[in-house]
Amino acid sequence: MSKKGQVTLFIIIAIVIVGLAVLLYQVIPRTSTTVSGGADNPQGFLETCLKEHVEETVKTISLQGGNFEPELSILYQSNEISYLCYTSENFKLCSNQQPLLKRHVESEIKENIESKAEACFRQMETSFDDRGYNAVLSEGVTRVELLPKRVVASFDNYRLTLTKGETETHESFNVILNNNLYEFVGITNSILSWESLYGDAETTTYMTYYRDLKVEKHKQQDGSTIYILTDRNTENKFQFASRSNAGSPGLI
Repeated sequence: MSKKGQVTLFIIIAIVIVGLAVLLYQVIPRTSTTVSGGADNPQGFLETCLKEHVEETVKTISLQGGNFEPELSILYQSNEISYLCYTSENFKLCSNQQPLLKRHVESEIKENIESKAEACFRQMETSFDDRGYNAVLSEGVTRVELLPKRVVASFDNYRLTLTKGETETHESFNVILNNNLYEFVGITNSILSWESLYGDAETTTYMTYYRDLKVEKHKQQDGSTIYILTDRNTENKFQFASRSNAGSPGLI
């Protein structure tokens, strides 16, 4: 099989995987993000307190190649962008730095929202105490999942018991963002396969299959490549760097 045929096969496999995920997203019932009562409702209180922080965390991590504090990185337009595939040698193929990228991104988001989430739950408990409730909070654990077209932060085993005449219990807290980071990670994995096998990636085919997707590829003087994935509808981005087969002509 020719090189062009092999790399095209990578794209087709990536498209099938992402397409199946989107189909499952359409079939599986989704959790509503609309909660009545606003700050007077425990779930609404959590969203008001935490959602902006989650959004900013996801944005920062997406602009920095999946890392909140990149270590192996390149500076590009004021952002330290992580190398997800890298070699320091010229004319050598790169090694994938994050073979479990989805799990890594979920972990990065989780680690950077946990302390804020704990503070929000404590503020919630105090707020209801101040309004005459006997509020008792049982703390749980934070879990983050990248799912088709959304990012879900769940707070398992958190329980708020409110007593004011009657007793009511609130649990199953979550914050949900409409964000296609899941799809970006899938396409990124496909591009990284190209980079590690051939030293470059052909990007136009992705935009042919995904009309709402823009894929930019910016070559740098040191042989690095900056990839920028953009949703044309929402302007959400995911960008990362690769240095592979530096010094050789790339794919056209």
